[in-house]
Amino acid sequence: MIESLIRILERENVEWELYWEKGRGGSFRIENERLERSQRKFHSGIGLRVGYRGKLGFSYITGLNHDKETLEEFVKRTIKLAKVSEVPFRGFPSEKSPAKVKGLYDKRIDDIPFEDAHAIARDFAEKMAELKAGREEYTLSGSLAFGVNFYGIANSNGIFLEDRSTGMSVSTYAVKKGTKTGSGSYYQSYRSLQPFEELEVAVEKAVEEAHLNYMAEKLLPYKGELLLEPQAFRAIVGIFLENLFGDNVYYGRSRFTKLGEKVSSEELTLIDDATVDGGVGSYPFDGEGNPGKKTVLVERGTLKGFLLDETYARLLGIESTGNAVRDFRTVPHVGTSNVVVEPGEESLDDFEGVVVKKVFGEHTANPISGDFSLTVELGYVVKDGEVRPFKDNMLVGNVFELFNSVVAVGKEFERVGSFYSPRILGIGKIV
Repeated sequence: MIESLIRILERENVEWELYWEKGRGGSFRIENERLERSQRKFHSGIGLRVGYRGKLGFSYITGLNHDKETLEEFVKRTIKLAKVSEVPFRGFPSEKSPAKVKGLYDKRIDDIPFEDAHAIARDFAEKMAELKAGREEYTLSGSLAFGVNFYGIANSNGIFLEDRSTGMSVSTYAVKKGTKTGSGSYYQSYRSLQPFEELEVAVEKAVEEAHLNYMAEKLLPYKGELLLEPQAFRAIVGIFLENLFGDNVYYGRSRFTKLGEKVSSEELTLIDDATVDGGVGSYPFDGEGNPGKKTVLVERGTLKGFLLDETYARLLGIESTGNAVRDFRTVPHVGTSNVVVEPGEESLDDFEGVVVKKVFGEHTANPISGDFSLTVELGYVVKDGEVRPFKDNMLVGNVFELFNSVVAVGKEFERVGSFYSPRILGIGKIV
């Protein structure tokens, strides 16, 4: 059917781009160690962008099986939208070779019947009940999901690319109740089917965190060296990355205007890498057909790159970094793939002092000024080998000052979804 649509488009005096998807997924929700909800979803559709005399039109249809009359109407409607559009058309990418990325598709996930996925979720719930035995003060919940997606893109500049990917995710949530309440959570996503032991690890980590959270008290105000664990540092990096999105740079919503500026301590190197084998943020080509790339954003403290789709690459006069993200219902926009903080040479395993493990509230930060005030969901103080947890404080500061204060980066990676980072030692303030 895509070929039929292309033949119709080639009759028209327009530039065009098609993006199509077909996928399915199963998700399962566990409450109080019982499988409470199962859901099966299917999706498919086609997004069409048309460039006509400098203006851009977009529309989409759901499903991949349509008769010729429907396809003709789809094309006619999108061209009509382009003719009355106020959105400038900046051009589509030309044909390039996609990146080579391994481990994005696992046939075992593609082949799982929904009934078998349901059985795994039921076993997961039973394992929660088993792990809870003897710890009746805990309540355990969670979710499990499997998905497969086939997608493709073609345009009037000769691009025709197709690929497929799979995904699996697990989350657990533990609540400990007694004279007070503590909670803990764990989430991870994968491209391949994971052994059942991985689900047990998820439960144990949530329980361990709930215990620390239960024991935690508020910390007295503190300013000085802070060790940020990867989950906490991800929130800080997210605020910083807003300044590197090509649209924000072009419209003056970024603190930065040119490459080469010193933006952090020399200890920090930050990369966006769509080519990580098996990475949950990896892809061979982006939502416009540009190859996925490894883009150095900050190298030893110096700004080296922005995150760009085709439109903002052209507007800024820089080559696209292959960071257009989308689905068939949306036009492409700038996003990240896998964000990687390069490991350093320090071993921070025996650090003693204030450690921040989890924070939330980064959406309230001002990315341009860099000011943030984040709630500490869990932190702890390590002294003479003893661990004293704390929570409900605020981690306050400025992302650019914190980046410049980094004095050490750990050697060991931890992956949190598509974010890879070691532990980071910098200067911060807790109130």
